Amino acid sequence: MKVLTVIGLIFQLCIMIQLLMPLFLSVLRLFRRKSKAGHAISSSADYAIIVTAYQQTEQLSSVVDSILELDYKNYLVYIVADDCDVAGLAFNSEKVIVLRPPQVLASNVKSHFYAIEHFRRSHERLTIIDSDNLVDRAYLTELNAFFDMGYQAVQGVRKAKNLDTQYACLDEAGDTYYRFIDRKLLFEAGSSAALSGSGMAFTTALYRQCLAHSELKGAGFDKVLQYEVLSRNHSIAFAEQAIVYDEKTSRTGQLVKQRSRWINTWFKYAYLGLKMFISAIYKPSVNRLLFSFMLLRPPLFILTGTAIFCMAINIFIIPWLAVLWVASGCVFFGIFAYALYYFNVDRGVYLSLLSAPKFIFYQMLALVRARRANQLSVATEHYHDKKD
Repeated sequence: MKVLTVIGLIFQLCIMIQLLMPLFLSVLRLFRRKSKAGHAISSSADYAIIVTAYQQTEQLSSVVDSILELDYKNYLVYIVADDCDVAGLAFNSEKVIVLRPPQVLASNVKSHFYAIEHFRRSHERLTIIDSDNLVDRAYLTELNAFFDMGYQAVQGVRKAKNLDTQYACLDEAGDTYYRFIDRKLLFEAGSSAALSGSGMAFTTALYRQCLAHSELKGAGFDKVLQYEVLSRNHSIAFAEQAIVYDEKTSRTGQLVKQRSRWINTWFKYAYLGLKMFISAIYKPSVNRLLFSFMLLRPPLFILTGTAIFCMAINIFIIPWLAVLWVASGCVFFGIFAYALYYFNVDRGVYLSLLSAPKFIFYQMLALVRARRANQLSVATEHYHDKKD
């Protein structure tokens, strides 16, 4: 019985550490000397902008139009139209190259390397954009500032471009929290910003080193990529003003399929967090140690649900521990609220929090389907006619 009690307390301690991690990062960054990237471009590095599309091409013209408005001119755009009808894809710019693989790739990494293999020139840096994104005019300028400071990997910000449904607003609320904790706080505390699938950039050489021999299938390439980057003793910078606008989920079916893939990805790659934790202890590294805690953290709804359950049972078993859970929960929700405030989210995002229980229900449904996530869908479908 004592063994089970010890195991239970250790488990609760691990969950509580994750709830309090943002507070620890906030304190830690106060003791670090902040270095800010300048806004002036000190180099004219050549960028490859890789835009990946799978089966859907409806939004490609919009993303290309936004890219061609960039205030940085030394780049080419490579559109990898995987399993797409490219008959109607024509762009009035020599900067845009449309590539259609002869065989279906159904893989982000394979699409990226298909583009790399068809580069028209030797690009020093590459950045990855989704087909549903829009790019801020200063995107490459802001990325360039961090590369010029010596970083070889940079993550930008993905803001919502649609907040017309409760699901989209709740999706943005969660993204805002992760943006604040997993990118801003982690980076400023001396670790690295987590990658988020698009709006990220690398030196071409580093990207090749990390994934050239990878056989990744399904979602989660960014999980493996960030592990490979840190394993090579690099840090991933967070470019807070390098903004891409991302389309958020708007339908229940779309939400469940997307979250199923994401949850499946966490279970599939959580072991990387343990590997990184052990390596950071064996060969001390603040960068890898802090990042490993983030990799080991379960999805937000699982983390908060587990915390609430622990608090409830301790009311009857160990009352003083229940008080600690309440305090930890207050810290967590306080930082969550500050994250929304810091990034100045739309009023609709705040109002959508009233529907959080419904959102959590669909994530629980996604958890049930997580095992078959990659068979259910490969990429998120987007709709523009009506919303659930």
